[in-house]
Amino acid sequence: MTPATSEYGASSNVFLTAEWRDLLLLNYEVEPELLRCHVPLGAELDSFQGKTYVSLVGFRFLETRLRGKLAIPFHADFTEINLRFYVRRKVEGEIRRGVVFIAEIVPRLAIAKAARWFYGENYVNRHMKHALEMSGQRMTLDYGWRNRGNWCVLRARIEGAPALPAEGSAQQFISEHYWGYSAQKDGGTVEYRVEHVPWKVWMGSEAQFTGDPTNLYGKELSEVFRKKPDSAFVAEGSAVSVYSGTKIA
Repeated sequence: MTPATSEYGASSNVFLTAEWRDLLLLNYEVEPELLRCHVPLGAELDSFQGKTYVSLVGFRFLETRLRGKLAIPFHADFTEINLRFYVRRKVEGEIRRGVVFIAEIVPRLAIAKAARWFYGENYVNRHMKHALEMSGQRMTLDYGWRNRGNWCVLRARIEGAPALPAEGSAQQFISEHYWGYSAQKDGGTVEYRVEHVPWKVWMGSEAQFTGDPTNLYGKELSEVFRKKPDSAFVAEGSAVSVYSGTKIA
């Protein structure tokens, strides 16, 4: 897989640039029926070897700039945690693999409002925390948000050196989706392109999620996170460009 390239990108403006770093992905297999109500018009569920996944993702958003130039004071660096799943759309023979966000958590209200306004995404703001502990070649990475007096936390341990995911692997499938799809209030769909180099990853050990996110994700989805993740890894990340959205439906 390679980053998406098409006439779409050539004719569209970059809306946002940033560094996405230290991405922790906890991945869970789910029944497709659990996600169908969240699939935007014009897209369809994507799967890997017949399996449908959702991912809890925590990462650092750094050096954020609008239109590649404008840095917003006190809002350039922050932590995000999102719950996403995977879709695809066929356009003139091209398969566009993308993600849909069920909810995205950020620590500042202004960021949440801006994202809801420009993309119609389900952003909420919560008190958040992030910790990275190093011991030799071993690293423990945590992301969390405060939830009604308690904490919901993603955690994984990794060690060694990162490497590009094997061709055709689940890690490649999950990390290399270069489109975003967002359902709009009027029932339509916005498609936008996300551009970055393929990421090197570490496979996670002792990965887990703790907490009760029912008030954010609903009862059925929250039950998924009571089990151990089916896979977990940490991606180095890179510079990222997010293009302005286009209404497709």
